[in-house]
Amino acid sequence: MKTANLLLYKIDKQRDLKWFLFYLVGIQFLLLWNELFLNKPAFALLKEAFLNSFIIGALVLVFAFFLSWGTVNLRLYLTNKFNGILLTIIDFIIDTIKSIPQIISVLLGYIFITLIITKETVKNETTIILLISVLLSIVIFPELYETMINRIKYFKKSDFYNSMLVCGINEYRIMNYDILYKNSVGFIIHKLVSLFGVALFLQCSIDFIISVGLSNDVSLSNFPATLGNLLAKMDSKQDILAIGKTISNPLYIIKLPFEHLQGLSTAFIIVFTLLCVFKISDGIIKRIGK
Repeated sequence: MKTANLLLYKIDKQRDLKWFLFYLVGIQFLLLWNELFLNKPAFALLKEAFLNSFIIGALVLVFAFFLSWGTVNLRLYLTNKFNGILLTIIDFIIDTIKSIPQIISVLLGYIFITLIITKETVKNETTIILLISVLLSIVIFPELYETMINRIKYFKKSDFYNSMLVCGINEYRIMNYDILYKNSVGFIIHKLVSLFGVALFLQCSIDFIISVGLSNDVSLSNFPATLGNLLAKMDSKQDILAIGKTISNPLYIIKLPFEHLQGLSTAFIIVFTLLCVFKISDGIIKRIGK
């Protein structure tokens, strides 16, 4: 009993873990409810959309991490081997990506993906998921890159960095192992968790935009099922609009979780995920600050 109480106390103190467990329980309850009351084809589509969205989100984090880490190391290499022109070009490219609103960048990328689908250059769903993941990672990786660069600049100002250089320790080892790995993992994880929410939000936003059709030959049906394009389907839209009926008929709210599950469940997953991502991210940074 004491062990269980101690475990619950530790979980309660760690807000990020508490919200992560709360998220898992909430999603499990939602899926169980849908399995009981949502028709099988719609439930299968909901599970597919949920899985695809989270696969894309996970791939975005992996690609964004390696883009950021690779760019940080490339900067060090160019600083040591070449003049400042190439370094200026890299900074210019990253600043350009940052200067364009993310939603615009993703929309332009989706137009490119739409064109190659139209020409039937890409037909495989897995390839489309990879293309979407790469696109989103390119758009959001500068945020993680800045986190890494700021951590390196912070330690470069201290005696720690110069002392290790004087001792003959390789600068790549100092930067990658001693700074990014030993002293910055918490900050990097915090940023990655935040970027997962950004990736999901951008994905859902663009799916709404393309729901009106970017091409006569390409529609949402040509893209893998995700939470965003599932919410943009007519059935889901009608489920969301059904909430308005409760204004004139308050008793209709009882029917919502039984007769309009697809749209409401999709919307709930998106909102609930974004809320929990924010709380988990906030809990991580508060734990780091202690």
